[in-house]
Amino acid sequence: MSDGLLSVAGLSVSPGKKIIDDVAVSVAGIQLRLPIFLINGAQPGPTLSITAGVHGAEYASIEAALRLGRTLDPATLRGRVIVAPIVNPPSFTARSIYVSPPDGKNLNRQFPGQAKGTYSQALAQWLFQEIIRRGDAYIDLHGGDLIEALEPFVIYFHSGNAAVDRASNALARSFGIHYVVEGDTPGSTYGAASQAGIPGLLAEAGGQGIWTEETAGLLHTGVLRVMAHLGMIDPLPAPAEPALVLKRWEWLRSTADGMFYPSVRVGEHVSEEQNLGRVADVKGNTLQALHAPIDGTVLFLVTSLAMNAGDPLLAIGS
Repeated sequence: MSDGLLSVAGLSVSPGKKIIDDVAVSVAGIQLRLPIFLINGAQPGPTLSITAGVHGAEYASIEAALRLGRTLDPATLRGRVIVAPIVNPPSFTARSIYVSPPDGKNLNRQFPGQAKGTYSQALAQWLFQEIIRRGDAYIDLHGGDLIEALEPFVIYFHSGNAAVDRASNALARSFGIHYVVEGDTPGSTYGAASQAGIPGLLAEAGGQGIWTEETAGLLHTGVLRVMAHLGMIDPLPAPAEPALVLKRWEWLRSTADGMFYPSVRVGEHVSEEQNLGRVADVKGNTLQALHAPIDGTVLFLVTSLAMNAGDPLLAIGS
């Protein structure tokens, strides 16, 4: 903008300043208050949009986003940062697993959204237009949900646009987490960003309703590494961990209601056809035997005993 103002959803901040405030959002007849941090650097540079809390019980990601908003210093920043740390308040308040309580939909499958759709579809449209599209680059912070153990990883979208994909790959590698997944999840935040020509990534750490200094710090530091890669801040003194790019990403889902008994741990390397566990009924009878479809690493694993048909069980990256 010619006047140097950073403006989002009715909030504005001048160069060298920052602001935190709630913005009023009405989606599908539901009134929300979303906290937003705007940090407008004293020096010119790119704009980075950051979201967290798409899934409201992924706490390490939310804490990391809050820390970023609180601690980024506009006096030393080159460019602008938009941080929306809790983008799905009903899910956060209800401690909801996977889905938004108002409509039972997974918000991270609804992007770029529909203005006249259900709650999740309309919220996705607002977030895409007001937050994601404002950035020259985009980061969505996640983690294992309340019932998921997780090996930290970063995922970027294979859009087919070679220039955007190269930029997204470079952002993902700069984050500093060892496992980098090339994904193509339809309706995802980072996918919609990439398809709109905005390099982006989704980073995951933490899980099972727990956040720690280590997991929140891993995500916080990762964003700072991306900012350094973009020239927005000075490089961090500690080097990033070398990235291993996983080109294949296989999810296993339950075919029955029952009890889940995994026989592997998150982070474990498995071989094709290896036994991964089973879903059983109350008598102990096996309803579904699980075997690895590929060689690879278990990146997330559901840890609840209760299991419903269609629920994810685990995912393997190869």
